[in-house]
Amino acid sequence: MARHLVIGNGKMLVNLDNNCYIRDVYFPFVGQLNHVGGHACRVGVWCDGAFAWLEDPEWIFDLGYIEDSLVTNVTARHERLGIELQLNDGIHQRECIYLKRVVVRNLGDTEKDVRIFFHHDLMIDGNEVGDTAAFYPGNRTLFHFKRSSYFMFNGKSEMGGIYQFSTGIKRFHSAEGTWRDAEDGDLMGNAIAQGSVDSTISFRTNVPPGNERTVYYWMSVGSDMEEVKRLDQYVQESHPEKLLSRIVIYWNHWLSRVGDSFGDLPAQVVRQFKHSLLIVRTQIDERGAILAANDTDILQYNRDHYSYMWPRDGALIADAMSLAGYHGTISPFFHFCGKYLSPEGYLHHKYNPDGTVGSSWHPYVVNGVPRLPIQEDETALVLYALWKDYARHGEIELPQALYGALIRKASEFLCSYMEPDLGLPKPSYDLWEERYGIWTYTVASVYGGLMSAAYFADLFGDYDRSDQYRAVAEQIKQGIVTHLWDEEAGRYARGIVFQDGKWEKDMTLESSLFGLFEFGVFPAEDDRVSRTMWAISDQLRIHTDVGGIARYTNDYYFRQSEDIAKVPGNPWIICTLWVANFQIEIAKTVEDLEEPRKTLEKVTTFALPGGNLPEQVHPETGEPLSVAPLTWSHATYVSTVCKYVRKQEQLTSPAGAVVGSNKPNVGWV
Repeated sequence: MARHLVIGNGKMLVNLDNNCYIRDVYFPFVGQLNHVGGHACRVGVWCDGAFAWLEDPEWIFDLGYIEDSLVTNVTARHERLGIELQLNDGIHQRECIYLKRVVVRNLGDTEKDVRIFFHHDLMIDGNEVGDTAAFYPGNRTLFHFKRSSYFMFNGKSEMGGIYQFSTGIKRFHSAEGTWRDAEDGDLMGNAIAQGSVDSTISFRTNVPPGNERTVYYWMSVGSDMEEVKRLDQYVQESHPEKLLSRIVIYWNHWLSRVGDSFGDLPAQVVRQFKHSLLIVRTQIDERGAILAANDTDILQYNRDHYSYMWPRDGALIADAMSLAGYHGTISPFFHFCGKYLSPEGYLHHKYNPDGTVGSSWHPYVVNGVPRLPIQEDETALVLYALWKDYARHGEIELPQALYGALIRKASEFLCSYMEPDLGLPKPSYDLWEERYGIWTYTVASVYGGLMSAAYFADLFGDYDRSDQYRAVAEQIKQGIVTHLWDEEAGRYARGIVFQDGKWEKDMTLESSLFGLFEFGVFPAEDDRVSRTMWAISDQLRIHTDVGGIARYTNDYYFRQSEDIAKVPGNPWIICTLWVANFQIEIAKTVEDLEEPRKTLEKVTTFALPGGNLPEQVHPETGEPLSVAPLTWSHATYVSTVCKYVRKQEQLTSPAGAVVGSNKPNVGWV
């Protein structure tokens, strides 16, 4: 399960696999309404009577991106056909236009007649009922539509526009689709099909020996016929080559904010850092939702997906982007949270990109007893991330606009949702969405959220509320020491659960305990925190060549090994980086940064070809598991690099503070 190449612009998102096939097209929201749904939109080559789809094993691929951009750069070589393709894919930075350049290189010593085929396997609005595919003679394009979703396909070579086309029926009775029609090099020219449909178009070029020719292909996406016609005309008038060049230039400038000074970090770490920033950007809808992941292959295992906004993921991703200097990119996220906060003051389990509440497995009643189906950290962390963003960038308009609708309302909920006998928040579901109780990570996040709210209240002169928020936060801090520390184990518990009429500690070792210092409850150097984190580093480490840190002891999710002593769980990228963050935080000398630097280098080896990071990897092979890319993985990499650079500069500066210019704008607060 993986999407090797991802491109987008905040309105539209396209995922490609390792064969450079389009597998997902999201529009009009990033992460909502997938018009391909994981099916393969094939690309094929006919050359002098021989045919091969790009999935043919004889193709040898090199996947990547043009440096510092969201334009792919892929080469595919086929010795038997005697050709090499260079493929560049991009989405216009402003318009919903997907562009593809195919440079065809003739590796032989005779001229080659080449036809490039593009297959469209759409399921518009997420299903295959009632689609239409048709040839449109007005501008010689082929288009698909249903209701308010239109997709127009066109292109050109030196020999002209679309050479051949056909529409047809797919996955209905014995019909496989028009891609089968392409395999003899010719398309039958059926002009319209309705229902479960697909289409294929081709472009022709003659390539002299030792030379190359270029084929351009584009897809215009809009809400009606006139819009996609306008976009198609825009591409033709501007020329696709120039538009692709402008996309590269735009993302180069977007990345320039981070500068070029990264201390002693090696080139592969800096490259991964910049790529991670770009990938995070593709997963942020311009209306505020920050999506967890958009790899629909997860549907093979569960008839649901990751294309939701979890407020927790969103808050931590927003914090990372703020740390890297991208305040404007993540400001809409906070407005989104303020707009869709529940009347009671909490955020729901997860949201669709349009703001509606997402699917959930948290029940409202258990054994006849009502239960609030929330993960409380999701509400608290939004407040925490909002304060951190203000502290770094000083943009007071954002928190002022949200003070009544979000900050105060959410804080009142956090203050009321307490177990008075414990001085801790009431039970809720944990950050992994697996169990119900009072969890140390959640408790730490509520402390961080309430302290952030207190800082905002001070900022706006609301001192009575500030005192209230601080008092509850202090109560929580004392409750952590009293109820969550375990002297016998010498570390903090994962949490406590109510069983048989009393509270029992859950002593499962869990990496999320890093929240004790991350959210400001205690300093990382605190003896109890330090002992807990070193226990995580030692006992949750995967003892294979792959390495990394597991979520918790005996993790079941996508489990690959039953040898718990050797492999307590699969290596998770975020958990591995949490330990590195602790090591960075406690570093006293430059030499102390050696281990976190090695971790940053190691994580680059977890990336797919092209640079996308999965959620977790196989403990023996390092192959990606679960979804890829996972936005949280990329964001945690971004924040870890930022913290590393900050700490190294602090340790090497004579004054112990960051000096100089031309460095990553990584938010030195």
